Amino acid sequence: MKSTASSRRTTARALLATGILTSLALTGCTKSEDSSDDKATEQQADAGQEVASPSAGSGPSCTIDTFGGEKLDLKNATVGFSQSEKEANPFRIAETASIKAEAKKRGIKLLTANAQSQFSKQISDVQDLIAKGADVLVVAPLNSDGWEPVLKTASAKHIPIVTVDRKINAEACKDYVSFIGSDFVEQGKRAADQMIEATGGKGEIAILLGAAGNNVTTERTKGFVDQIKAEAPGLKVVFQQTGEFAREKGQSVTENLIQSKPGIKGIYAENDEMGLGAVNALKGAGKKAGDVKIVTIDGTRNAVQGIVDGWISGVVESNPRFGPLAFQTLDSFTKGDEVSQDIVIKDTEYTEANAESDIAKAY
Repeated sequence: MKSTASSRRTTARALLATGILTSLALTGCTKSEDSSDDKATEQQADAGQEVASPSAGSGPSCTIDTFGGEKLDLKNATVGFSQSEKEANPFRIAETASIKAEAKKRGIKLLTANAQSQFSKQISDVQDLIAKGADVLVVAPLNSDGWEPVLKTASAKHIPIVTVDRKINAEACKDYVSFIGSDFVEQGKRAADQMIEATGGKGEIAILLGAAGNNVTTERTKGFVDQIKAEAPGLKVVFQQTGEFAREKGQSVTENLIQSKPGIKGIYAENDEMGLGAVNALKGAGKKAGDVKIVTIDGTRNAVQGIVDGWISGVVESNPRFGPLAFQTLDSFTKGDEVSQDIVIKDTEYTEANAESDIAKAY
């Protein structure tokens, strides 16, 4: 069982981006969506956070001729970026900063909007970006469904859309060009492997589910549950409740969990913020570090510090720095090159063995 997990973690997850062959350097993170901090950007670049280099591969691809529209020079275009959630989550801070930094590096005009975790606002935000003259769009979707109004408007104007970190339920190379993000099922499997190792493969465990209505939650849950069933039947998932990807909700759900399931041995949080909320709940209940094993997904600095401090057993990274890859994909596509419809990024992970030495790489 342990060798299987180790083998899986060393397996390369290839990026499928035909026509893009150069290595993409990663830029840094600012403190808020509307501010810039060159020093922070420089420090993050030095920390080694990189979007994995894409390579030619198999799988469905897309060209501007197939999609419909005309070639353009991205340097002379206006790019619109729609962020889905409040800039309270380090993942979103790093994601927005990466998009802004790459646009600045390339000298490209960038329009931004933040939906503040309101889906109706995100739809109107993207419509507004189009009305303001966006030639191409990068969208971090809040939900996977409900994008028909935007897709209809964008299609009428032949505006290419690349989605990052979450998919939309629509047809690639017709409604949008490409999705760029992690393999979320694989993330769930890797989190399960970490949970199995931390618990010894026996006991009752709980899942703090992400927000409903998007593919990240569905796939991270599937990967975890399927792997537990296959590799550790002695682990029983006895509690599942959404923490909505938020620290406060993760804490309140865990407080209820401790009351209803006092013998719980492990908690799988589908993002770091919920996991850190669980840590707060355990501390408030008088638990000691390590009493309940916690495994999370994201790779934020606070969560990695949680491993160092003994409160978190493992963190599977979900790299938020999409700027270089998103702009490289759009640049290739608008020139007329083929790009993959699904571009999967490579993520690392943090454990007790590397958390302290690699914490500078976290965001």
